[in-house]
Amino acid sequence: DEFQEFFIEDDRLAQEAALLLDRLVRQGRAFGLHVVLGSQTLGGAYSLARSTLDQMAVRIALQCSEADASLILSEDNTAARLLSRPGEAIYNDANGLIEGNSPFQIVWLDDDARERYLEEIQNLARKRQLPPQPLVIFEGNAPSELSENTELWKYASGAIPPAAAPTIWLGDSVAIKEPTHLVLRRQAGANLAIVGQDETLAASMFCAALVSLAAQLPRARNPAGLTPIAAGQSVTDPSAGSRPRLYFLDGSLDGTPAAASLADTLAMLPLEVRIGRWRDSAPFLQELQAELQRRSATTDSAPPWFLFIFALHRFRDLRRAEDDYGFGLDSSRPASPALLLNELLRDGPLLGMHTFLWCDTLTNLQRTLDRAAFRELNFRIALQMSANDSSNFLDSPLASRLGPCRAYFYSEEQAKLEKFRPYGPPDPDWLRRLAQSLALQNQR
Repeated sequence: DEFQEFFIEDDRLAQEAALLLDRLVRQGRAFGLHVVLGSQTLGGAYSLARSTLDQMAVRIALQCSEADASLILSEDNTAARLLSRPGEAIYNDANGLIEGNSPFQIVWLDDDARERYLEEIQNLARKRQLPPQPLVIFEGNAPSELSENTELWKYASGAIPPAAAPTIWLGDSVAIKEPTHLVLRRQAGANLAIVGQDETLAASMFCAALVSLAAQLPRARNPAGLTPIAAGQSVTDPSAGSRPRLYFLDGSLDGTPAAASLADTLAMLPLEVRIGRWRDSAPFLQELQAELQRRSATTDSAPPWFLFIFALHRFRDLRRAEDDYGFGLDSSRPASPALLLNELLRDGPLLGMHTFLWCDTLTNLQRTLDRAAFRELNFRIALQMSANDSSNFLDSPLASRLGPCRAYFYSEEQAKLEKFRPYGPPDPDWLRRLAQSLALQNQR
């Protein structure tokens, strides 16, 4: 319905849609695949190719202008412009030729009949004991609610066992489908970068990622729970290496909503976390580098480790030197934090070490990452940005037209670009209930 939406612009989407529809129309019938297209008008600067429409034998035209009539039926068949009654139409199964016109009246379903059918459907659902589905309300100018993610709560409550490859939920899709998410498998490029200047939305997605990991990672068998490890504090627990661990470099500004939501989430969730600020990037990355080398030298299975860097643009130690052109590490001098980060992005995911970044602009992101490391960001989220930055980041200019509380998620693994509403800051009461549920799981 309204297939013309594919062709409102002459872009890559329109070209791909035209090719696919043409192939379905020409070859689909032989395989039992039939195309039914509907639109209020075929007029406009761009439309489906005339050669494709000519392959569709059956045409139905309601009252329309002479121009639309000639497009729907044929150039010399404008009978649809003479229709006058509501619901009056022309059925033509002769490729639009005048001799194939068959006027008819579209069926009308009155209110009483509609209510009767709806009641029958409801009674059938009750008879089959089908659970009612939640009402879907689309609030276009507001962030989505993490507390409404039922799949996440199943993991948190123990209804579903911890996942081997955790799912990271990001927000609600702008479509009737499951929430937008990514799956962190041990494969090259399994890192996430968020680019855009909305710090609150970026922090909310970081919180959603933290909650997702806390709900799905194997529980630490520690009845007292786990507390964050301050920067510079050594880990003396001998079993720490056998558990998932999270490093969080927090570049948020004190007193901002972003800083508050991140602090609340980190404090409530039973995760083994090392939290650091701007000066802690070097020791954190040195620890991660040591673990990366240890994993590279052994075939033992190791638990997943995660590095979160919030506000990458505020970590000057992570910017590449002016004379660094991304040709690898120089053995004649100690590796800088920037080079360690680039190496972690390239080699970490295959060994279960994944990185999450938020940076305000694409330019600042490229100041930190060399070209090889930039290609290792298989998962990307774009907030509102310029058309040029959007094209370089997503291979599409669409992020330049994003409104409030909107983002695009790009997955190179699935070669898809999905528009969604990011989650807003998690509700503190819901976070508290979730933390209690996770604590109960830890005690079992």
